Amino acid sequence: MAFTRPVGKHRRTGRTKRTTAHAAGVAALTTTGVVGTLAAAPALAAEPVAQQTGLTPVVSINDTVAQRVDAQAAAQQQAAELAEAKREAQEAAREQAAAAAKKARAAKERAAREAERKRLNTYVSPISGSYVSTGYRSGGALWSSGSHTGIDFHAASGTAVHAVGSGTVVEAGWAGAYGNQVVIKMVDGTYTQYGHLSSIAVSVGQTVTPGQQIALSGATGNVTGPHLHFEARTSADYGTDIDPLAYLRAHGVSV
Repeated sequence: MAFTRPVGKHRRTGRTKRTTAHAAGVAALTTTGVVGTLAAAPALAAEPVAQQTGLTPVVSINDTVAQRVDAQAAAQQQAAELAEAKREAQEAAREQAAAAAKKARAAKERAAREAERKRLNTYVSPISGSYVSTGYRSGGALWSSGSHTGIDFHAASGTAVHAVGSGTVVEAGWAGAYGNQVVIKMVDGTYTQYGHLSSIAVSVGQTVTPGQQIALSGATGNVTGPHLHFEARTSADYGTDIDPLAYLRAHGVSV
């Protein structure tokens, strides 16, 4: 007796039937080449589902972006190198300027020392454009020692009298037979005396330079007329005189 499936009743296909149908379908697709076509078409290929691993994914970049990054890094490196080169150049310039300034100061100091040395070693005549009217050690009753202890320069009263070199005034004032006088201790340790002055322009303790006016000539003291009495001595005391003409010439003064 045959059984008929009730109309309207739908039952789930059994496992065996579904498997058979799936196999038949695959066979049919394989036979017709559909499966190969699907596998070969990228547009129809199924995209893999990203797995959530908790790791940051690595992003790949193409060659153009990489080249841009490399170019930017190279530009930054070049800028850093240029900045370093500029800093080094500025430092070198500062060092050169400091060296030049030091050299200039040294040259200036040498020039100042040379000028000072030249000044200290410069000597002039006590009366400009004059001549010796009475020589050293000349004899006669005019001098209490019996001879002339200095030399006389011809000079009218009021003629400018100059320090023959650099030194310090140790006496300035009245000195008996010498009248008004000035005595200067020279930088080399010797002394020079200027006598019979009509006026004095310096004071004790004052420093003088070669050619500086220290007085005016005159006829004060034991004299027969206006002139300048000049002596060179080894000390400030009377009786320590040395040849004043030889003294001046030894210091380069043409007399």
